[in-house]
Order: sequence, then C-alpha cells, then structure tokens
Amino acid sequence: MPTYLAFLRAINLGAKRKFPKDRIVAAVEGLGWTDVRTHINTGNVRFDCPLESRAEIEAALEEAFRAETGFEVPTIVLTPAELREVAEQAASYGHEGNHYVSFLKDEPSPDTVRALEERSTADAVARVGGRAVHLMLGESYRGASLTNATVEKRLGVATNRNLTVVRALVEKWCS
Repeated sequence: MPTYLAFLRAINLGAKRKFPKDRIVAAVEGLGWTDVRTHINTGNVRFDCPLESRAEIEAALEEAFRAETGFEVPTIVLTPAELREVAEQAASYGHEGNHYVSFLKDEPSPDTVRALEERSTADAVARVGGRAVHLMLGESYRGASLTNATVEKRLGVATNRNLTVVRALVEKWCS
C-alpha cells in the first residue's frame, strides 16, 4: 500500500483551531488507513492508504478533519519521494540562514512562479520547484517581505515548514 505525507494548514495556531496529534491520528485511522504517525504538533502526518489520486486523498482527509474539528483544515499531500526532492532542492541552494518551504496544493503556472520569484530581494529570496516554494530569508521570518501569506496570495493554498522540520521528516519517514 502506498505511503503518503500530509501537511495540514493553520492548525494549533490559536485557541479556536486546536487539533491535537491524537485526534489527527484518529481521523486518519477512521478512514481505514494504516501506519499513521505524526511529527510535532504542527500537522505533519504519515500514513499508508490504498488511494492513488492525490486530489482524492486530500479531499478524504479534509472531510475527515472537518468532521473531527468542526472547521476546515486545508491539507497538502506529498509522496516520500516528493519530500526527498524538496530537501534536495533546498540543499542545492546552499542557504545557511532561515529557510522555509511552503508546500502548494496545486502546481503553479510559469507566469505566477516568475511573478513571485521577481519579488525576491537581497534579504528574502523565493525559488519555486514544483509544488514547493523555498523562502530563504535573512534574520527573521516575522519581518520578511516574503512569507507564506505572500505565497498564498500569489500561488494559492500553501502551508509552511522550516527546513529543519523538512529534513527531520525526510530522515524519519523517507528512508
């Protein structure tokens, strides 16, 4: 059975969008999917399921999460190979500062990619590879001109992880 990784957007950020790991696991297992695991409480989930369509998997997860929480939980699914590729892309950039990856729900068009990448500055660089946007920043994410909000405004639904988490997930789940 194929293995997938899901990245949940905008959970556990405030008092009203709580979705603890045990409830995430229960919702995924409720779909009949197996070998469900989570990593830290920011919405990183690994599971095996018989479906092969990313869109069908995302839709099933979003419906299960809405039923469990009562609110929408946009979810982005990657294969372990896709996440490994994202980590390899990151390594190729050689950025030693703050590096974040925004995972996109849909593949962006070349025009939207160009428009986002042209917003890069000396302190905030965006590079898009497939459904991953690498945000290579200076001192702070908070004051950066390129954030996940910028990515979503230009490229659609996205969720953001720092490169440390991406690398940990590759090591943990993509061997």
